[in-house]
Amino acid sequence: MKTMTKFAAGALVAASLALPGAASAQDGDSATIGVSIPAATHGWAGGVNFHAQEAIDALEETYPNLDFVLATAGDPGKQVSDIEDMMATRNIDALVVLPFESDPLTGPVKRVADAGKFVTVVDRGLAQEGIEDLYVAGDNTAFGRVSGEYFKEKMPDGGKIVVLRGIPTTIDNERVEAFQAAIEGSGIEVLGMEHGNWNRDDAFEVMQDFLSKYPEIDAVWASDDDMALGVIEAIKQAGRDDQMWVLGGAGMKQMIERVKNGDTMVPADVTYPPAMIATAIRLTANRFVSSAPMEGRFIIGSVLVTPENADQYYYPASPF
Repeated sequence: MKTMTKFAAGALVAASLALPGAASAQDGDSATIGVSIPAATHGWAGGVNFHAQEAIDALEETYPNLDFVLATAGDPGKQVSDIEDMMATRNIDALVVLPFESDPLTGPVKRVADAGKFVTVVDRGLAQEGIEDLYVAGDNTAFGRVSGEYFKEKMPDGGKIVVLRGIPTTIDNERVEAFQAAIEGSGIEVLGMEHGNWNRDDAFEVMQDFLSKYPEIDAVWASDDDMALGVIEAIKQAGRDDQMWVLGGAGMKQMIERVKNGDTMVPADVTYPPAMIATAIRLTANRFVSSAPMEGRFIIGSVLVTPENADQYYYPASPF
């Protein structure tokens, strides 16, 4: 089992920014880095795809000795096949993987690590600890805690809420557990909790079911901006717009704009940037163009976005 050392975020950022100066020491070495990510099945994943390609293009231009293999998958089975193909036909030296789901990808990624390849896992952790050399993610515990604390602050007298979870993964578990801990003892009652799979259409159907079951709902923790859009559409179609508000998450520009404009249905948001994939790719590349140690954890904080600070998190040119 590989030892996971917790790096200070600033040190890792400094190392990644130092890439151009460090390259000269290993200009003669070549390396192939595989990047395996989910297809753009929803807005956040679309952002991941955009930032991954942008990082790869920049790194290939800077480092001719680095070669990248990018594959996107619409389901866990395809992602497993992509990774196996990278090993068999491209003989990759490193793998950057954002697992579609944790459990199905754990074994295949472990086989890559067991073959002596450098492994970076992004966002959705594996079901077994210690496989990867480097882990890059948002702070999912903070994401859930910040969301729960906002609910507690906005509902001081308690109330009835419903919750939409994401795809079954370790990060979803971390978020939900932290959210539940944050609202404990607040008088907030969770009427129902179902998986919306970070998907707008799935969330729409889940919310329709909640609306038919529960005549009184004060608020919704959608836990994701794509799911929040599906939830809002279901609420509107049911004519219950004035009965509840919705908290999503991830920082979608459409949702940040609504917060900025004081939309009462979307009073806040919580950040979880898809650009973390670019950070992961750059740090992995640094493993091959410098002598800086790259093992450890790089965790990006989650921030509550309100009308007061929304301008700082609104990027109209962003794909997400």
